[in-house]
Amino acid sequence: MAERMQKFVSLGQKWPEKRAPEERAADFHEIHREFIAEKAAQQASRCAQCGVPFCQTHCPLQNNIPDWLRLAAEGRLEEAYRTSAATNPMPEVCGRICPQDRLCEGACVIEQSQHGAVTIGAVEKYLTDTAWREGWVDPIRPRAERQESIGIVGAGPAGLAAAERMRQRGYQVTVYDRHDRVGGLLIYGIPNFKLEKEVVERRTKRLSDGGVKFVLNCNVGEDVTLDELRQRHEAVLIATGVYKPRPLNAPNDRSVVAALDYLIASNRIGLGDDVPEFTSGALNAKDRRVVVIGGGDTAMDCVRTARRQGAASVTCLYRRDRANMPGSQREVGHAEEEGVAFDWLAAPKSVRAGKAPGVKAVRMRLGAPDTSGRQSPEETPDSAYDVPGDLIIAALGFDAEEITTWGLATTRWGTANVNPLTFATNIPGVYAAGDIVRGASLVVWAIREGRDAADAMHAWIQDQARVAAQ
Repeated sequence: MAERMQKFVSLGQKWPEKRAPEERAADFHEIHREFIAEKAAQQASRCAQCGVPFCQTHCPLQNNIPDWLRLAAEGRLEEAYRTSAATNPMPEVCGRICPQDRLCEGACVIEQSQHGAVTIGAVEKYLTDTAWREGWVDPIRPRAERQESIGIVGAGPAGLAAAERMRQRGYQVTVYDRHDRVGGLLIYGIPNFKLEKEVVERRTKRLSDGGVKFVLNCNVGEDVTLDELRQRHEAVLIATGVYKPRPLNAPNDRSVVAALDYLIASNRIGLGDDVPEFTSGALNAKDRRVVVIGGGDTAMDCVRTARRQGAASVTCLYRRDRANMPGSQREVGHAEEEGVAFDWLAAPKSVRAGKAPGVKAVRMRLGAPDTSGRQSPEETPDSAYDVPGDLIIAALGFDAEEITTWGLATTRWGTANVNPLTFATNIPGVYAAGDIVRGASLVVWAIREGRDAADAMHAWIQDQARVAAQ
């Protein structure tokens, strides 16, 4: 092993080739080219094979990263893929959109020693794309069919992860979703340059081919009630995510566009849909001066989408500095390369429409730390200035939609109140997982919680069967 691994001293960190900024900003294709086998093996061989793998402990899915890196370095690609897929139902998705710089790669020991982290995400993506191409991705074939049925509300990452886990055990699984396609934010919220939709569609087709039923254009709470789903199924999982945009709460903010509305319109156009709001220009950045307010990953998706739509200029306003922004630093770097301007320590005070539209902003400074440990932004007196903008997009995060009418107990943030170990809600047989529980978060956390909630549902159903048999 020592001959094949621990080459981080002699081999430098290398990423798959990144397309030139002017080329990639002109389309919605993914920005990195594919790793070739030799380069993937070389980068995998840089792994130090730590006795305590901090990359694994910092991965929400607890992926066996050192094991599949070693297998990849040895050229045992099918085994590497299967090791990766054993803990992750969507490794090619996580390899593309996980903020590895904040998770596995950020915790990599050789990153801390200034040698540059192993490019874990890129190798993970390479392995799974190779597996699809070579036919190593097995169809879902339960060992035995079970009579019990499971209802899942939401076809996003948490719901899909749970659906796969339960279907593998032989349960009859039905997923309900309000949209007309399967995938949730993987389809409608994340731009193609980060996650091309064919990647999601082939994964959901595998679920459908494996016996998972999808009921689309079904808004639970309106088209069907939770009580009706409980009557149809032995157990129900709520995995709706959070879609309610946080308001800007600034004067004249009626003209401000919600980030998700903007991203959904762009993704629908890419999927070939007719979107009147895009055609009219209301949700189209072409030739417009775009101002995006926010500093998370959704804000980065908006600014980079605007560049690809042909915006005249794109400015991102964020109330803290670069070091304190919540989004991925890699995404910020990509955006800067593509021509996005960042206005740090800036906050909106009001929005101006009419002949000279834009945002009235003020300068901020960082004060004492808040309860989370982050420095609180404070307004600098007499620092107001104007930021011209024809299209103002608010990317301030998301809150949960109203679910108390379903009879579910909620937290003070409006999210589902669940047992933290079992994901059980206050209603027997009803579980919840993903963003509807933890608030807006990462896709990888939604996958983890969907997987764990499925395990808890399975255990509960077995317990119910044992009680009934006594």
